[in-house]
Amino acid sequence: MIDKFNNIFYLIIFLVHFLGVGIYAFQTIVGTKSFMERFNIEPSAAIMTRMAGAFMLAVFLMSIYVGFIRPAGLEGSWAFFNLVFVNNLCIFLCNFYSVKIDKTGVTEKTGNEPVIAPLVFTIMSALLCYGLADKIYY
Repeated sequence: MIDKFNNIFYLIIFLVHFLGVGIYAFQTIVGTKSFMERFNIEPSAAIMTRMAGAFMLAVFLMSIYVGFIRPAGLEGSWAFFNLVFVNNLCIFLCNFYSVKIDKTGVTEKTGNEPVIAPLVFTIMSALLCYGLADKIYY
């Protein structure tokens, strides 16, 4: 198993990254009301919140397939890892703009999580693209 990810470091990064995505997916799809209350999101945004969660759920499910079920494993899975990186980067940039520059919808409850979490996910996905390059770009 560890050899599939080159070493324990990249396996841990993979698990932490995609478990985090899965947790956000669960919070936005199943725990929608409490997630929205935490960020002071109005109830009329529930459908859009769940739609965002559905995108995260798809990434989470694909990570299980690519990492643990797919017969070829990580071999040649560059498109998945690159899409995850670009997605994380776009979320970070949009959230940074929304929270720090535009401030539409920002309240005293907003905090920095909408900026910090996507930044951490972006760094982790970049590390995965770099550290697994010999496998995913073959």
